[in-house]
Amino acid sequence: MSFPKNFLWGGAVAANQCEGAWLEDGKAPNVTDIMVGIGSKDPGLKWNDETNKWEMALDSQKKYLSHEGIDFYHRYKEDLELMAGMGFNCFRTSIAWGRIFPNGDEEQPNEAGLAYYDELIETMLELGMEPVITLSHYETPLHLLTEYGGWSNHQLIDFWKRYVTTVFERYKGKVKYWLTFNEVNNMMRNPLVAGGVLTLNPKDKNDPIGSTTEKDKWQGYYHICVANAWTVKLCKAIDLNARVGCMLTSSSVATYPYNCDPDNVFGAYNAIRMSHFYFGDPFCLGEIPGYVKRVWREHDCEPQMNDEELRLIKENTVAYFSLSYYRSSTYDGKDSLSGDTGGLIGKENPYLTGCSPEPWCWPIDPKGIRYVLNILYDRYHLPLFIVENGIGLDEKIDASGTIDDPDRMKYVEEHLQYVHEAILDGVDVMGYLYWGPIDVVSAGTGEMKKRYGFIYVDRFNDGTGTLERKIKNSYYRYKEIIETNGDILLEK
Repeated sequence: MSFPKNFLWGGAVAANQCEGAWLEDGKAPNVTDIMVGIGSKDPGLKWNDETNKWEMALDSQKKYLSHEGIDFYHRYKEDLELMAGMGFNCFRTSIAWGRIFPNGDEEQPNEAGLAYYDELIETMLELGMEPVITLSHYETPLHLLTEYGGWSNHQLIDFWKRYVTTVFERYKGKVKYWLTFNEVNNMMRNPLVAGGVLTLNPKDKNDPIGSTTEKDKWQGYYHICVANAWTVKLCKAIDLNARVGCMLTSSSVATYPYNCDPDNVFGAYNAIRMSHFYFGDPFCLGEIPGYVKRVWREHDCEPQMNDEELRLIKENTVAYFSLSYYRSSTYDGKDSLSGDTGGLIGKENPYLTGCSPEPWCWPIDPKGIRYVLNILYDRYHLPLFIVENGIGLDEKIDASGTIDDPDRMKYVEEHLQYVHEAILDGVDVMGYLYWGPIDVVSAGTGEMKKRYGFIYVDRFNDGTGTLERKIKNSYYRYKEIIETNGDILLEK
């Protein structure tokens, strides 16, 4: 058995990491515009005692590389042609909510923003690529956070419905694959960006992230579950040929117990539930799980809910499950478990030998992707779509003018071989989208030094660079993989 004949091959980016043009054509700031990487503990917000509100306060000493990104906003045709040169039949990006409704609460959309995505999507289709569109990829309009508190406020559901209705109607018949909230299961560790939650009456007015209450986070969780269900329902009503999927960071599913101590075995399982399944279960099964309700009881943080919305969640589950996978981790109750944009971070696994370079040091575990795919398929019985998998390297153009990146080629090949093993196991895998096929601004650290692409972009951490695009050697290997539908990886 080879890869399925209708397998979706391509790559993935996000508007906030590549587009730039952060205030162009009517767009207003979103939550990632005020941060130098979402791992920052010091976002560009300050408390105004006169208005009793948070307001944007960018630091003139910092480089907000995402404000210009890689200028995809103006160069998307050139970039998409480069993607088509690899044979992509699929490309994932996001619609920046703030380009369509700049503040998020307007009655009417911004036509200039819609016009941009009209042309972007049409270009994808002309080049033979199915658009995979994320509706919210760490891009909540900042106004919705500072004015309403973000997703802890029930009003955001109506603002969201207006937004998704607008784009569903606009792109009916053109976009078949929609994703709701990118990696939203990161929200308990990063409520501001991943969860779009900001406490409006903080105890600590110097810490907009750390002051977010558990009550606000869980209220935001519930409202996002409702919004996800509304998205499914609205899509069915507007475009029967389109499908809505969720998108969760799934590296945490490969959290292995460090040893066979029963406390570590269950601890690892519970870490998976409370970092992943707690969103997957309502999105895919339509139920808020009992282990979440136990947390609510024991920590007095149960959100306000109503029966009608709980029925909505039950009756409107997603059609497929999309995921990111970068690395695995281990759980040992004697050590702390932390995390970043790549997943959970536990004790070093002595059975893994490879890792991405300093300073990121993400362990490389291609077998883990087979494990994750099997776990998710056994639990949810839904088609699975790998929409992020890749490795960030510190690369430079050599004296001959080329960029040789064998570590990237090895990473892709090994992971795809284990994706194929999962397919042989009976897992329904829709496709594989590499993150990110062109160098973009890192989500976690806000830098250009961490390069993922098959295509190099001449831009650097200090903001300098010509933005010239240059093909790396891995570009041609990924092209071979796509041309053979993966068969070249299976040759003995």
